[in-house]
Amino acid sequence: MAINLQKGQRINLEKSNGSKLQNICVGINWGAIEKKGFLGFSKTKEAVDLDASCALYNEKKELIDIVYFGNLISKDYAVKHSGDDLTGDMGGDDGLDNEVITLFMGGLNPAVAYVAFVLNSFRGHDFGAIPFASIRIYEGTPTKVTEVFATYDIANGPSFAGHVSMVMGVFYKKNGDWKFNAIGEPTKDKKLEETIKTVQANFL
Repeated sequence: MAINLQKGQRINLEKSNGSKLQNICVGINWGAIEKKGFLGFSKTKEAVDLDASCALYNEKKELIDIVYFGNLISKDYAVKHSGDDLTGDMGGDDGLDNEVITLFMGGLNPAVAYVAFVLNSFRGHDFGAIPFASIRIYEGTPTKVTEVFATYDIANGPSFAGHVSMVMGVFYKKNGDWKFNAIGEPTKDKKLEETIKTVQANFL
């Protein structure tokens, strides 16, 4: 299943052999911000804390669970967070995701109708200033990428500059089948709680 998603595109989570995607990962990679010292000679690195989160809603679009750095596992154990990365890659891009959220579709509470993934800059660093900040949504595990089906180049995406919050995408259930909406939209929110409400109001 080779899918090159465009922002706003919707897809069925079905592989070429007819089976459904079950193990989804959302990986975030980013670096520390380089600061120039006195007269531009010495340079220091400023830690960047990006936070990936997952919000689960029912058919009425009511929030029923959230997985984030303060709650690493959903009540049904179907969504798990790798843990809070407070700094980013201080020594340059190591090619690995700093935070990964895993989603086992088959384990979700039957009441869940929407699964939204969002990203927030905890200390308010502008997305446009964060080195090699990127997102990939793929089938696999945190250590094995089977098939990437959505990527967002935040560092080089002009629409993300000036923002500290964004909606990555939403998995939604329609006629009993799960589909995915690649949103990739920045929001004007400053905090996770605000972003969750924005999703509820505009993206479900």
